[in-house]
Amino acid sequence: MRVAGCPYCDAAGGRVMWMDARCRVVLIEDAPFAGLCRVVWNDHVKEFTDLGDADRAHVMDVVSAVERSLRVLLQPDKINLAAFGTQVPHLHWHVIPRYADDTHYPDAIWAAAKRSANGRPLPPDFVAALSATLADTLGG
Repeated sequence: MRVAGCPYCDAAGGRVMWMDARCRVVLIEDAPFAGLCRVVWNDHVKEFTDLGDADRAHVMDVVSAVERSLRVLLQPDKINLAAFGTQVPHLHWHVIPRYADDTHYPDAIWAAAKRSANGRPLPPDFVAALSATLADTLGG
């Protein structure tokens, strides 16, 4: 089911790195936190508990695969996982690589900045490597 006016029903929500019939992984390329990805449920579902057992397990397997891939490819100090959905009530997770020198560390990325931007770039082959790693791990 799609809902008109929902940004995740109307568009991918970022650059698609992997997708199956149930969910997709998108890279937020212009994010101030390089490597920030979202795992977005394809159908318009508001809450995690609206999914059946198999779907809940599947989406968490995808979230885990994204976290694992980001850890290998970027070697961050920490990965933050967030699933709010208050502003966009469409089921999705933020998977955020964090570094001790990032603008907000150790606070959430939505808190006030503690320091100026460090401009950490992604490795040149990151997009291809992330897509390949997710395809190897999740299939496709």
